[in-house]
Amino acid sequence: MGLMRKLSDSADLVNGMSQRLGIDQAARLARDPEGEARRLMQMVSRCASCLAQGACGDLQARHDQLATCPVYCENKACFDGLTPRL
Repeated sequence: MGLMRKLSDSADLVNGMSQRLGIDQAARLARDPEGEARRLMQMVSRCASCLAQGACGDLQARHDQLATCPVYCENKACFDGLTPRL
């Protein structure tokens, strides 16, 4: 798989996980474009190195919403910090 394809697939997984966790990435980007773009790039990079992308894609295919990020996610700490509190 080429690098650009891997990064694109990883960006899709990060965005999909954000949506399922109820994180509004567009609003975050609007508030701090530079900082949030940097954070998203780091998240996509971590995702690209993850060995559980297949499991993540399967999880996202089965669920429209998630209460928490899966423990195997390389971005769990970041998502946990961003997840809206009820």
